[in-house]
Amino acid sequence: MVPTQRDSARRTWIIWASLLALFLGALDALVMTAAMPTIIAELGGLHLYAWTYTSYFLARAVALPIFGKLSDMYSTRGLFLFAIGLFLAASIAAGCSPSMEFLVVTRVLQGIGGGGIFALVYVVLTDVSAPEQRARTISFASLVWGVSSLIGPTLGGFIVTWFSWRWIFFINIPLGLFSFYGIAVYFREFRDKAAGKKLDLLGALLLSGFILGLLFLIMTGGRELQVFSLPYFLLGIVTLISGIWFYKVEMRTQNPMLNLSYFKDPSYALGNVLVFFSSFAIFSLFAYAPILLQGALSQTPMQVGYAMLSLSLGWSIGAFVIGRNVIWVGYKKAILLGAVLVVVGTGLTLGFSRTTGLGECFIAFLIVGLGMGFVSLTTLLVVQDSVESANLGVATSFHQFSRTMGGTIGVGLCGGIVTDRLISELTAAGQKLPAELIRMLKESMANLFQQEFQAMVPDGMQPMLQNAVLTSVYLALVIVFVVSLLNLGLSLLLPKK
Repeated sequence: MVPTQRDSARRTWIIWASLLALFLGALDALVMTAAMPTIIAELGGLHLYAWTYTSYFLARAVALPIFGKLSDMYSTRGLFLFAIGLFLAASIAAGCSPSMEFLVVTRVLQGIGGGGIFALVYVVLTDVSAPEQRARTISFASLVWGVSSLIGPTLGGFIVTWFSWRWIFFINIPLGLFSFYGIAVYFREFRDKAAGKKLDLLGALLLSGFILGLLFLIMTGGRELQVFSLPYFLLGIVTLISGIWFYKVEMRTQNPMLNLSYFKDPSYALGNVLVFFSSFAIFSLFAYAPILLQGALSQTPMQVGYAMLSLSLGWSIGAFVIGRNVIWVGYKKAILLGAVLVVVGTGLTLGFSRTTGLGECFIAFLIVGLGMGFVSLTTLLVVQDSVESANLGVATSFHQFSRTMGGTIGVGLCGGIVTDRLISELTAAGQKLPAELIRMLKESMANLFQQEFQAMVPDGMQPMLQNAVLTSVYLALVIVFVVSLLNLGLSLLLPKK
């Protein structure tokens, strides 16, 4: 039976409201990038700079699977409104922050709200779409990601220049209220719920502990915590215990937080694995290709922006195109084509050198983005089709969680390798960086382009530094290419649908 909410006008309202909520969440981290120097100048707390991002992403990652599970048991509408409301309340608090410590706390709350939005928006879009329209409707979400990537940094700079950094948070309010209104008034759900079942609280706590521990190890290793230090080792042990305990709890509980039996279905398992590896590749490029372009190929920041735009543009176009054609192309062929494109694009990056032009970079990144668009959307459809409607929330949110984890692990792993290789390259060349520069590199490779960093680079060391950057980031490109090949090989195992 076709639900009444699929009426054209009502459906349009719901889709726009959902996409607007997604836009706010996607835009959040991007506009902050341009505002952070101003925020630090006013509030101080430079030592907490990284935590304004880390706290947000940790909270978002934990919230994703929890909101997904809750949406299968309770009202998706109520949970979605709660997530939007929490995000808006946290935005107001962030905009009123009197200190960096307070801002970090509000970023945690924003992360929880953002995680709820990311977990539920795809569930809502699926709920309001007829089966034959589902892929097309979900493809609009990829356009939202592309648009936010395009305007985010520019919008952040504009707001900081002409208004105040506080308005990068306050601007969420009118847009968020419109989204809240659309969902509150027009969305009516019809999926069966498992409300009579008991929530797996122990599983939720253990899963949260495992996620937090794993991401903290990845995101802080070599920076806040030394990899071979006792605290790092102990955190690793606690994380491992949490993961094993979670597995045992989930195997015996009647209503598990994450039904591990789903992974016996090759479509479900491979759908999540493929989006994990694809995200590993593309987000690693998002993070370290700009360092290569600006630090080794001498491209200007504007040129780097144009080149990186092709990744987002390709992703949006790829998802939009396959969303309209996946029915006749087929899931497996669409994913295979996407995986091939990612391999081709990442393979082209291995040919980058000091003489590589902007056009070559643009084409390589565009191809990778197109492939990611094909893979990310189609694997979501595969995962959703692998479970019954009553478990749509947990399946959809875990797909988003797999994408988040793939990107986070890729960026963290490649970051550690690139930084260590860069320092080793400079040391092998007989150049010893000042201790402060090494600290800044470990904190973030992006510090290469800060005026403070450049002013401390010894005379005559710039050419050697450029060569070291090229060699170091090239190693990350090799890793990305190998992961892309693995992704292609695994896509061949996907059952034909």
